[in-house]
Amino acid sequence: MALKTLVKVSNVTNLSDARYCAGMGVDMLGFSMDADAPDYVEPGKFAEIRSWVAGVQIVGETRSTDPDQIEQLLETYQPDWLQVDEAALLPYLHTFGKSLILRIDLAQLTLDQLETLVQTSAAGADYVLLESDAAVHLDPDLKATLNRVASRSSILLGSGISADGVHNLLAELPLRGIALRGGDEERPGNKEFGELMDILESLEED
Repeated sequence: MALKTLVKVSNVTNLSDARYCAGMGVDMLGFSMDADAPDYVEPGKFAEIRSWVAGVQIVGETRSTDPDQIEQLLETYQPDWLQVDEAALLPYLHTFGKSLILRIDLAQLTLDQLETLVQTSAAGADYVLLESDAAVHLDPDLKATLNRVASRSSILLGSGISADGVHNLLAELPLRGIALRGGDEERPGNKEFGELMDILESLEED
């Protein structure tokens, strides 16, 4: 199975999501390593899920800004990639030899701040993930800014994506790929994928 663009699925919490996404050709699966996060996956469960999926890059996601804590998480989880929210940590984290994703919350920044941050601080990241916990409207000004930053950095867009609009978005913007989110199972093994499934199916290569 191949998809028309690189896809990362963040906040994976269960084997159903992981196996479905891997089977659909998703490139990256992200798991929260933060014990206080609602979608935290403890190390034992993480290892179990990881043992069931093949051919996909595993991303350890943390919002911690404590270098020692991040070092411990890397030791415990051994992910292929590390995702952080703090650009200032990138030079230090490079010493661990991991590929790095910098997550930026679009709702927290003005367009000028976003452009400056990507230009000045994101150079150490292999990918820059732009997403938001709040709804984001991809208006012309935001699209223009995304066009500029995506021509300089490898951008994964994690907001404003829908099954019927994703192809236009990929045609309009020079994105490296997109990011979607997993979700909780209603009960183990029984999952309504909803929009995630619709978007992945629309991205399948003919």
